[in-house]
Amino acid sequence: MNTDDNALSAVGVDADDERIYRDLLRRPRATLPELAAHTGRTTVGLRRAFARLEELGLVSRMAGRPIRFVPTRPDIAVAALISRREEGLAQARLAALALLAETPRTENQAPEELVEVVQGQTAVVQRFTQLQQTATEELLVLDRPPYAQDPSQQNITEMERLAHGVLVRGIYDVSALEIPGKLRLAQEAAAAGEQARISPEVPMKLAIADRRSAILPLSTTASAHADSAVIVYSSTLLDALVTLFEVLWRSALPLPAKSLSGLPADLPDPELFTLLAAGLKDEAVARQLGVSLRTVHRRVSELMDRLGARTRFQAGLLAARRGWSDPLS
Repeated sequence: MNTDDNALSAVGVDADDERIYRDLLRRPRATLPELAAHTGRTTVGLRRAFARLEELGLVSRMAGRPIRFVPTRPDIAVAALISRREEGLAQARLAALALLAETPRTENQAPEELVEVVQGQTAVVQRFTQLQQTATEELLVLDRPPYAQDPSQQNITEMERLAHGVLVRGIYDVSALEIPGKLRLAQEAAAAGEQARISPEVPMKLAIADRRSAILPLSTTASAHADSAVIVYSSTLLDALVTLFEVLWRSALPLPAKSLSGLPADLPDPELFTLLAAGLKDEAVARQLGVSLRTVHRRVSELMDRLGARTRFQAGLLAARRGWSDPLS
């Protein structure tokens, strides 16, 4: 097997025990002495390991002598472990709610119970990830630079939330899509189910989980590098942040898809059209396409000539009339 030595750690399998399970998969009828000789372990150590593996449902003991263990099919065994782990997580969530109910609360909550300050880039990234993971119904996101994480890497936690049926709505600032590769990642997220829009007026980074908690940076300056943030819990401040998102959502434009529908087959540079539809300036388009600014100017001119337009705005109107999706904004 050419996989990680401890690929099953997420479901509670120790690395040494996993190696023994792998050995048994290769030699399903081997005796304990045979496995001990092959792996360099003692039979006593193997007995203890098999006891743990049996409890996890990865192996079962065969009747008769000599003592042998048969491995459970990996897909069945791991599925059962995942189910068991999910049940444990569900119980933990219920326990957390019970603990919350036991927490003394006054009618007028103290300010420190409504707002929490997080300092340090690592801590900010961790809390942002945790907030996303707590979303079970809806995740609202304002996306703009600067970033605490590498903007060229996909947000895996968001993709997992989408896979679990969480509604994700994201508004990307135009400046975010000017980062090489960012538009592609946004389109991949949209293809996975994210409802994505673009706005030139996103004032800050923001994430809101289930309208119960939010995280946003304390500073919007580029020099801050997202090294401090504030967590906001249910309050009038959180309500205001939700309202801000909804106002921006109504005025934002849909993110153009990877493949725009309605474009004529002979349209020159459909990728250029997509980038322009996303609201990117010529300089950013040149970086995305890896060409010179002069080349972009020439291609834009050719595209506008094709449409018979004198301005980009007019080009967008003409494209819409022709039924091209996501016309130039």
